[in-house]
Amino acid sequence: MGTKATNMPGMPGMAKAYERWVNANGGIKGRRLRVITCNEKNTPTGAADCARKAITEKAVAVVGSYSQHGRAFMAPLEAAGIPFIGGYGVSPEEFQSTLSYPVNGGQPALLAGAGHQLGKACSQVSLVRPDTLAGDTMPVLLNAGLKANGMPEASDIRAAEDSADFKPQAREALSSSPPAPAPAAPSGTTAATTPAPTPAAAAKAPKDPAKDPGKENRSCVTAVLGERTEIFFDAFRRVDTTRRTQISSVLGSISQALVDRTGGKDSPFEGAYVTSWYPVSTDPLWAPMRTMISEQAFGDDTVDPDDSGAQTTWIAYSVLHQIVQRFRSDEEITARKLSRALNQSPGVQTGNLTPELSWRYQDMRAVAGFPRLVNGRVSFQTVQSGRLIAQLGEQNLDMTPTLEQAPRSA
Repeated sequence: MGTKATNMPGMPGMAKAYERWVNANGGIKGRRLRVITCNEKNTPTGAADCARKAITEKAVAVVGSYSQHGRAFMAPLEAAGIPFIGGYGVSPEEFQSTLSYPVNGGQPALLAGAGHQLGKACSQVSLVRPDTLAGDTMPVLLNAGLKANGMPEASDIRAAEDSADFKPQAREALSSSPPAPAPAAPSGTTAATTPAPTPAAAAKAPKDPAKDPGKENRSCVTAVLGERTEIFFDAFRRVDTTRRTQISSVLGSISQALVDRTGGKDSPFEGAYVTSWYPVSTDPLWAPMRTMISEQAFGDDTVDPDDSGAQTTWIAYSVLHQIVQRFRSDEEITARKLSRALNQSPGVQTGNLTPELSWRYQDMRAVAGFPRLVNGRVSFQTVQSGRLIAQLGEQNLDMTPTLEQAPRSA
């Protein structure tokens, strides 16, 4: 929190709200939950300090956290035997450490999913991403999804993580666009034609990007810059005066709150494609979380039910809740016992927000660099009339087979 890069105050906010909610309802199998939060300030030193704080406080788990510095925080946790449940998925270590229990496919699944989504609608894709170690894996993952749809690799455009001026990257992304469509045939020539649909038929016919005849001339730009995504697309909008380019991003870089803040249905993100781990925030599956927020986080602006960080934290604490319930009432719970229970669990339900989650050896997948990616499911969304909605004609898709074919990126 309070950094010049991506901030996730909704994650500790949700954790504290969950603590109040659980304890107000008798705890977990009669046990009180105590949540300790720590701000790493987006630095490796801060991440290591937070891990050491967890050890000092004798935490039984680190739950629902955002950090790019997996190497800094996982090593101390491993030494102490403390499990890491439901990180945001931006560091490779979250999908490599035997003490990490991811609840979503993290950045790998989102980017492969974005490649699938854009591969069906674009002839050329440009990726604008942070010039960081975490950012270096992004092109490989996006290209895996593009390749699965017979598309060429995306143009890789780097940007400083804390940049305030993205005009150079906007111009580079625009220069990667394919040429404009050829002009109409001159008079005196003949061409085959088909009758245009009536206005009524055209209004009823849904637009399917996968069958868009303009795909051969459609350029797409996807930016995965966290909080800086808004700044980039503001610069891009000033450069792209023709408005021919399809824009897109992933959950966390584009959110409902961002669309609302930038004009709703008049937002520059109207029509944008978004790849997500979870159902749209208006889905009834989120009703229990919304009830908890209304009871325990009313008036807390950091806890937004539309925020992917808060959603991930809700799911992560749901996992902890279920695992703790499987202990005997008189049994002491320690970090190592909790890890053993997670390793042996046949499956944890999350109310259909994710597939059933299990981290046994037989549940590991052959994804190079990400063996603990046990949930590769993504959903495809678009911004329509100022709301993030499910993309027409696109079902949830497990990106694990696509990622298994991708070269190692971490």
